[in-house]
Amino acid sequence: MKRRISARAALGTAAATVTALVVAGTVTVGVGVASAEHRDTRAAYGAGQVVQGREATGKEIAALFDGWNAALLTGDAEKVADRYAVGAVLLPTASARIRTDRAGIVDYFEHFLEKKPRGEKIRSVITVLDRDSAIDAGLYAFHLTDPKTGERTRVEARYTYAYEKRGGKWLIVNHHSSVLPAGS
Repeated sequence: MKRRISARAALGTAAATVTALVVAGTVTVGVGVASAEHRDTRAAYGAGQVVQGREATGKEIAALFDGWNAALLTGDAEKVADRYAVGAVLLPTASARIRTDRAGIVDYFEHFLEKKPRGEKIRSVITVLDRDSAIDAGLYAFHLTDPKTGERTRVEARYTYAYEKRGGKWLIVNHHSSVLPAGS
């Protein structure tokens, strides 16, 4: 009987040791990965923060804004809407209405494009989540022209673009934009 208890105790101690090593290894690996990501983030902080995943690069994701801005410059709401996935959500800068389908997105841009917008990023934080999804968030400014007076204004706003690669093409699945609060 004494022998069985010793064997059980030894097995219990061995199992506890293995479990502790696995947990410690998991924690250590997790810390190592986080540390590498944070090193990348700190190094890029300021000029556009980039935390990279497996395949997409921060540069590739940053270029998606340039493509969206080029679509704005065409003045064609359909071309801008082509940058959005089916079922995308648009929380636009200059409208209280949430747009959740292509018709709503086109409608918003038909009105917004009357102001001949030109976007420029001020600060960007890009996070590549995996090979098919990424987030670009930060601050941008729009240069707008009043269609009646020709007066030009600059409006600063916060933004978030969530992108997914669908059928090999990066598309916007969620876009939030809001005017930067006064005093920010």
